[in-house]
Amino acid sequence: MRGCLVAWVLGAAVVSSVVSGEERLITAGGGITEIVYALGLGDRVVGVDSSSVFPDEAMQLPQVGYARMLSPEGLLSLQPTILITSDEAGPESALAHLEASGVRICKLETQYDVDATVQRIEEIAGIFGDEEKAKPVVTALRADLEKAQALVADADSKPKVLFIYARSGGILNVSGTDTAASAMIELAGGTNAVTGYEGYKPLTAEAAVSAAPDVILVTTRGIAEAGGIDGLLAHPGLALTPAGKNRRVVAMED
Repeated sequence: MRGCLVAWVLGAAVVSSVVSGEERLITAGGGITEIVYALGLGDRVVGVDSSSVFPDEAMQLPQVGYARMLSPEGLLSLQPTILITSDEAGPESALAHLEASGVRICKLETQYDVDATVQRIEEIAGIFGDEEKAKPVVTALRADLEKAQALVADADSKPKVLFIYARSGGILNVSGTDTAASAMIELAGGTNAVTGYEGYKPLTAEAAVSAAPDVILVTTRGIAEAGGIDGLLAHPGLALTPAGKNRRVVAMED
């Protein structure tokens, strides 16, 4: 990762400042893009990936494909000098092409918990050489989490939640553990209905019935791809779950 100078010491990231006012920055990863804008540094960004759907200003920028399937040609057409992304980005051949073309790449470690999110905010502020910008963002994040935790403490149930990532072409993938969706479910006071594997796997009728979720969670874009609640519940197995029988489907903005 030439030029980024990222080192890991005792689990803490040491990141040298590399983003000056002259840099042309691309962010790949919705969370990374959101943090850059939250830090007040969105004016440095010239392009984003397709998962960067917030804030609205980011969606007005040229897109360079999905973070895990980056196209070097699309990226290079924007004449970037630096790419900030996560260790989930790829393919490696595309990243190698970018580096060979002189683009500096900063890869940040992906973990799914609050402390890791705070660390990522601080790392990105450090990349810009302004660690102080991280403090109000972290403070606001922790305040929001305290409000959420108070709501969870007052809840009288802990529903089993099945998160489904619906893609174009009718493809439905289900979240296991070690995903952002699983972390969000737990923070909201629920339990992930699928714990037998990490990451995502295609939905099967047997897996849906076995999971027996009380609630099905999707994104607004996902449920539109699935054809609404009726279209989603038409997939094998979902209508037979407690969530399906009671039409307990929650669609949250991406």
